[in-house]
Amino acid sequence: MLASDTPLALEQIASLKKSDRLPVLFLGHGSPMNAIGDNEYRRSWQALGAEFGATLPPPQLILCISAHWLTEGWWLTAMDQPKTIHDFGGFPQELFDVQYPAPGDSDAAQALSQLVRQRGAAPLGLDVDQWG
Repeated sequence: MLASDTPLALEQIASLKKSDRLPVLFLGHGSPMNAIGDNEYRRSWQALGAEFGATLPPPQLILCISAHWLTEGWWLTAMDQPKTIHDFGGFPQELFDVQYPAPGDSDAAQALSQLVRQRGAAPLGLDVDQWG
């Protein structure tokens, strides 16, 4: 997302049907370097975050789903203080020094785990992220 796209994204979110629940969003992070660089991409994210903070109530829980790792089955981070994982190479030390002390919620993670186990997983095909 570019800074010039931010107003359009905010307009689309504002046009959603009113609900007691916060919107569900997909936000791809792009390059890890955006975490430490000053560029238009990062500034767009910061503007979007500021707008969300000004217009939406604080979330009770944020669920992040990642397809970053190739594993058998699914894994759930279920700790109150998740560690910051630096699972990449070839970047400057400044990026490896970044710590993200986001709070976790082990009780919510356990409840989610039980829900997923009860419902099972439906077989799906490959979407454009896999074949495109």
